[in-house]
Amino acid sequence: MANSAMGMLAPLARDLQWKIFMRQKLMALMVKLLAFLEFLMVFLHNTFIALALYCIHATYAKRKFQDGGVANMIKSDYFNLTMQCLVLMIGYGHGGARAAEYVKQNLFSNLIRHPKFISDTKSAIADAYNHTDSEFLKSENNQNRDAGSTASTAILVGDRLLVANVGDSRAVICRGGNAIAVSRDHKPDQTDERRRIEDAGGFVMWAGTWRVGGVLAVSRAFGDRLLKQYVVADPEIQEEKVDSSLEFLILASDGLWDVVSNEEAVSMIKPIQDAEEAANRLMQEAYQRGSSDNITCVVVRFLSNQGASSHSNSG
Repeated sequence: MANSAMGMLAPLARDLQWKIFMRQKLMALMVKLLAFLEFLMVFLHNTFIALALYCIHATYAKRKFQDGGVANMIKSDYFNLTMQCLVLMIGYGHGGARAAEYVKQNLFSNLIRHPKFISDTKSAIADAYNHTDSEFLKSENNQNRDAGSTASTAILVGDRLLVANVGDSRAVICRGGNAIAVSRDHKPDQTDERRRIEDAGGFVMWAGTWRVGGVLAVSRAFGDRLLKQYVVADPEIQEEKVDSSLEFLILASDGLWDVVSNEEAVSMIKPIQDAEEAANRLMQEAYQRGSSDNITCVVVRFLSNQGASSHSNSG
């Protein structure tokens, strides 16, 4: 009787062992599959970015940089609005090239690797700017205490254009034929900036121009260890909808904007369809007007407006 019962239970036990074995195998397979899917998502995300970087015609021109101007060079035809995302960055260094080079090498990667880059882009931008700043200060080990850099970043995610700015590099768009500033220059004499600096224990004084502590002519920047308590790297972020009324974007350092107004810049390059030619035109005009500063300039034309423009010219 006992032998008979054991004989009946043996197949059930083997079946149970088989099920446990198969479940373990399935779980191991699921873990591998999830890891592969995670890798695939990261790969596709980075691929979208890489693809986007080849769907734009932009350029920057410069004279010999004494203080390390920064730009992400991206060159192709025109930006295709069906692409997932695009990141452009320019910056301008002061007190040597170290800070500008660090921002160039790290801000872009800190941004696109942020876990919320797509889901909460504004938060990712703010985190990336501040993280880049703090890591630069750690890396310097009290050297180059006056090295700093401005930065303006234009990020396109779907139909949203987000422009982040620290310092006095500026972003201007042409929408419906009109010049619109989509960033604000951070200057120490602005009421809110001056109040923030003074609340932190600093001061603003005139020394040829308004300066933080009588030294620095911008109120926000990367680096600037000696003034860090007052000169923050918190970006101001503005958002614009990308639609058929958005014609082009200009990102440029203060060497351009010191001598060319937003309206003049837009009017000057509106008829120029080639973005590289447009950027060079702005550069030439700035130097003809006596700009003695190094200049970084990027022009981006949006594909959605090209058809309308060509149509209008042919009519």
